[in-house]
Amino acid sequence: EIATDNSNITGSITQKRYKSFDEWSTSDMTRKEGKLVGIIPNQPPAGKVEYVIKLASNGKTYVLTDEPVVIRFKGAVPMAVLSPHIFFMFFSMLFALRTGLELFFRRIDTKYYVGVVLVTLFFGGLVLGPIVQKFAFGAYWTGWPFGHDLTDNKTLFVFIFWVIAWFVLRRKPQNRLWPFLAVAAMILVYSILHSVMGSEIDHTKDAKQNTELDK
Repeated sequence: EIATDNSNITGSITQKRYKSFDEWSTSDMTRKEGKLVGIIPNQPPAGKVEYVIKLASNGKTYVLTDEPVVIRFKGAVPMAVLSPHIFFMFFSMLFALRTGLELFFRRIDTKYYVGVVLVTLFFGGLVLGPIVQKFAFGAYWTGWPFGHDLTDNKTLFVFIFWVIAWFVLRRKPQNRLWPFLAVAAMILVYSILHSVMGSEIDHTKDAKQNTELDK
């Protein structure tokens, strides 16, 4: 939607499915309640559409973006799944920071806090995370070794650090190196935007498979 009260301005939207052999299709935007409205067909979870919007006025055409905009569709995630996922992930980060404070200020045994992080991260990231992913994008796990989803990969990456820290502390309760590395890994992971390099549907693969079947 583009808000404009100028009735002389018209618009069009050119679009196609992302990563597909589709031809670009163009349709006029309609005017509704002081807005120009363009329609993008709904896609299955993890499906993407790329589009370009053009506006025209007084014989001149203006392209709004230098490159096509890509949007990803997702399915609805039940709050009964999403809420505990957020809860556990929030508290895993909270207790990770608490572990860091213990390391720098009190320098006592951090095994308890590391254990809390390990449990909350396991349930939030490795149990509920894939369930959320399934509802939203149609697959439980699209990270290594099945794909390159950065959210899945960074969750697995940081979980390994906390597992190592916990086992090290079982043998050496005063160890500070591995808890520190686990906290640093957690901060690094949380500084990366969520859903970067997320799952997506590659329609070119489907087209190739269909072509092979036709043969």
